[in-house]
Amino acid sequence: MVQVVKQVGEHRFRESFGRHFEEFNIGDIYEHRPGRTVTETDNTWFTLLTMNTHPMHFDAEYAKASEFKRCIICSPFTVALMVGMSVTDVSQKAIANLGWTDIKLTHPLFAGDTLYAESEVTDKRESKSRPGAGLVTVKTTGLNQDGKVIGTFSRTMLIAKIGHSIEDKVNY
Repeated sequence: MVQVVKQVGEHRFRESFGRHFEEFNIGDIYEHRPGRTVTETDNTWFTLLTMNTHPMHFDAEYAKASEFKRCIICSPFTVALMVGMSVTDVSQKAIANLGWTDIKLTHPLFAGDTLYAESEVTDKRESKSRPGAGLVTVKTTGLNQDGKVIGTFSRTMLIAKIGHSIEDKVNY
């Protein structure tokens, strides 16, 4: 994660995170830290908030009859965590998320697992309609504590250029 500390007054400093468009390079991989240990409570709350009624996420007796023999973490929660973990590295200076593609969930995540994520810059180009921004595409990979890939997706964002982010324009 790119962290910049700028002086905003005498003996006063403010941290800033994220990358401007110019700071992305195709092929760079950002390891997002810290990881996040997922709990049964996290999973239950997410399923309730999103009205996901599949019992594999909250009914231990039901899940015992599955191939996993226990509840699995709700897939959209896993993806949301991976996105959230990547924000300070890849989208802190985003003007907009333009889309997610190729979402693949290749291994279940369970309560008690720790999720880690990393993003590789796969594409970058100047915006044709916004001279103060560019498009950046990353492939994000989620891994559990054992290094097992649990999922991947690609995400494209409109990223501000230096001097054009919101924090460049306001006292933030």
